[in-house]
Amino acid sequence: MVLPTFGISNSVLAAERIYASYSALELSISVSTLENYAKTGVINEDLAGYQQYLPLQQLQELRRILLNRVKVSPVVVSQLLYTPQGEFLLHRLAQVIKTSQPEPGLATLRSALILASGESGGLTLLNVLRKYPTSSIRLDVAETLEIATELEKLVNQTHQAIAAVSEKSKIEAASISQPNFSQLPDLQVPGKLKSQKYTLKFFDSTRNRLLLTDVYIPNVQNAAPIIVISHGLGLDSSNFQYLATHLASYGFAVVVPNHPGSDAKQLRSLLNGRAIEIAEPSEFQDRPLDITYILNQLQKGNQSDSRFKGRLNLQQVGVFGQSLGGYTALALAGAKINFQQLKQDCQPAALQKTWNMSLLLQCRALELSISKSDKDYNLRDERVKAAIAVNPITSSIFGKAGLSQIKTPVMIVSSSDDTVAPALSEQILPFSWLANSPKYLVMLVGGTHFSTIGNGNPANQQVALPADMIGDASQARRYMNVLSLPFFQTYIAVRPQYTPYLNAAYTQSISSKSLGLSLVKSLNTTELAQLLDTKGDKPAKKNSPTP
Repeated sequence: MVLPTFGISNSVLAAERIYASYSALELSISVSTLENYAKTGVINEDLAGYQQYLPLQQLQELRRILLNRVKVSPVVVSQLLYTPQGEFLLHRLAQVIKTSQPEPGLATLRSALILASGESGGLTLLNVLRKYPTSSIRLDVAETLEIATELEKLVNQTHQAIAAVSEKSKIEAASISQPNFSQLPDLQVPGKLKSQKYTLKFFDSTRNRLLLTDVYIPNVQNAAPIIVISHGLGLDSSNFQYLATHLASYGFAVVVPNHPGSDAKQLRSLLNGRAIEIAEPSEFQDRPLDITYILNQLQKGNQSDSRFKGRLNLQQVGVFGQSLGGYTALALAGAKINFQQLKQDCQPAALQKTWNMSLLLQCRALELSISKSDKDYNLRDERVKAAIAVNPITSSIFGKAGLSQIKTPVMIVSSSDDTVAPALSEQILPFSWLANSPKYLVMLVGGTHFSTIGNGNPANQQVALPADMIGDASQARRYMNVLSLPFFQTYIAVRPQYTPYLNAAYTQSISSKSLGLSLVKSLNTTELAQLLDTKGDKPAKKNSPTP
């Protein structure tokens, strides 16, 4: 359905022949021959003549590259490739896949990528070649193998880091005098408190921001501590209703705003051609300010509004955020935008080589430094006493210097199969930069960037995603419920009886086969550097992707 929106026909001309350059040679191979070899491993007569030029090992590597599948949908590919960030990716790929045109055929490549992602076999290099709307293609085999080697190295580093987190979690679990968890209350079960949901309209006239906000008020006698939930790009307040109702049932007042510049409406505008950005750079400032403004308005309402009068404890606030919402949570907890790090990481030459898509978004924040000095971007809210960041983007927007400013308890949740905000560069390594304790790193082994969200909300016209892009969403949501609750009970409601849930032994006891769960309380840069055979504070390539 999305293809005609971008002027792409399903019945385009398909490529028939590939001219593959390798060293000083140019090999002419039909697409059908290459496809047959990729699928069967059989070298027919058309390909056999080139065996003397391409060693068997590299032929086998090429076969693997042709069939390697990326978990993505046509809608997601379309969203990305029609943004400035997508242009960077297209230019990188255009160095490998070329046409006879004098300039890189970016529109042609974009069309092929979108069409290929809609194939039953998913987005593979073979499907891209098959869907290329020109009669012939030039494929740089040497460049393809070089990129594959680079990606394999980075993926291996990520696997090693995830394995290290899991192993350290086992060590921490073994060192704990484990309580009998069967004797503790089951936090998966909703609490006994009923709550009332209100949808409020706040308008910040100074920033021209209409903030539609869901507020869940539990039926309690004393003032309830506050938990704010910040959604990710292209989402809205409905995506974490499951968590809001769970926390409210245990006595928290939960506030879930809609961020107008980076919500589902903005994503629809991008798809319909009314916007060219996934999110404006100003969202890095506006999102934390949205929450500060809403807290200020609730503070006033707590004194005069009969619905809230005296029922909100606005000095004890926790923030939960996912993806860009994870950034928002960390900024409110005290992490500072690191313009020096951004300038270093966002050089054009570096961006052209990155496979970390989140870095391309982070670099947009550099535009904020043009009009204001760095000191104007202290977005911390003193009322925020703890934060949970799920799949956050952090590596350059904060860097080590920015994250080390956090003085509150923090939990970072990472997913092993996150291809949007890669686990190693965006969560595992940044966790090691956090100077304050207590801190927690949670790993969803087998989780993706979208696991804690689930599929899009059809009622709100959100984009539906393939099941394998989401993973085990029901289990991921249960994990968010049972980990967020004791974290906020301990550090926001100040109820120490919940601390037995915040350790590796507990997460080990509830970990499932479909979605593994591990937790560590400490992991420093030295340990990671030794593991990844690096020097200093970063792995060899900070822009690591994940499988």
